[in-house]
Parts: sequence; C-alpha cells; structure tokens
Amino acid sequence: MAYIPAPLENLIDHFSRLPGIGRKGATRLAYQVLAMEKSQAADFAKAIMEVHEKIHRCTVCQNFTDTPVCKVCSTQTRDKAIICVVEKPRDVTAFERTMEYTGSYHVLHGLISPMDGITADKLYVKELISRLNDEVKEVIMATSPTAEGETTAMYLAKLIKPLGIKVTRLAYGLPVGANLEYADEVTLYKALQGRGEL
Repeated sequence: MAYIPAPLENLIDHFSRLPGIGRKGATRLAYQVLAMEKSQAADFAKAIMEVHEKIHRCTVCQNFTDTPVCKVCSTQTRDKAIICVVEKPRDVTAFERTMEYTGSYHVLHGLISPMDGITADKLYVKELISRLNDEVKEVIMATSPTAEGETTAMYLAKLIKPLGIKVTRLAYGLPVGANLEYADEVTLYKALQGRGEL
C-alpha cells in the first residue's frame, strides 16, 4: 500500500465524506488542492469559511441567503398567495431555472423519515404553518416522489387543509422525449392521473 502523508490523508478523508465522492474522487481532489498555488489554496479555504460565516436561512422561507430576507421573499412582484414547499435549497434553484414559477417558496431542509429518526419537529414545519395567513390561497407540495416525500406531503396537507387553503401536489409522469415502452407502471399511472386538458 502506497504511503500518503498524514495531512494529505486527512484531506482525502474530508473530501470522501462529501455525498457522491468516493475514495478515488477524493484522492484526485486532494491532489488537485495540493497542486494549487498557496494563494489559490488560501482563497479556496476562505471561500469555505465564508459560506459558513455569511450564509444563513431566510427569516421567511428558510432558503439559504446572505441577507436577512432572501431575494425571492423580498421581491414585491412575487405572488405571495402561492407557496411552493420544497425539500432543500437546491430545489428552489431548479424551479427558478424554469423562469415560469412566480410564487414564493418554503424550504423544509429534509423530509419526514422515521427510519432515519427525522420527525416533523426536526423540519421547518412550524415556520411554514406560521406563514399561512389570509393572503395564502394555495400550497404546492413539491417534495420528491419517494416514500418520504409522499409521507411529508400527506402530513403537511393534513395540517393545512383545515385552514381552508388549497393544497396541490406536483404532477408526475413521463419526461419529455421518453418512450412509453420503457416507462414503468407507476410512472405511467402517475402520468395518466396528472393528465391535463389540451
């Protein structure tokens, strides 16, 4: 087995803890960092520290921001009557890329998963419920189509519906360009259920 100096091994270990990074990828990244100029490495380390010092949750929607209220929540032209509930901040970015959604968001920072010890009180559910005033007309459940995503959506719907607010779920179905013969039964069923009028 090849000898790797302890500081380099430590860096490899830290990179390998990141999701989707295996030992080989972590080793490649560590050697890339080692090959940087000292000033580049310092800038890299500073960038990591800066996100931890300057990024926090928006006081309204819980998305990551560097200001007290994020850009979406502070924009007056956004439709405050619609709240799209998502699992993580990256989901907000995905919706914003479509440039079609003009409502507001709420980030849960996870999904209910009893197997993993994640209960509703460990998510930002209280903060969502406290936002539901007379102005809010619809809450869109945009959690992932997994058992945890469905459980979370159903739990929230049970809390929200008694308030007289419409609760909707994203339609699931076939991706654009997909061939029907390769689609599984659940996807086809969901596509059929979520069909819209032409």
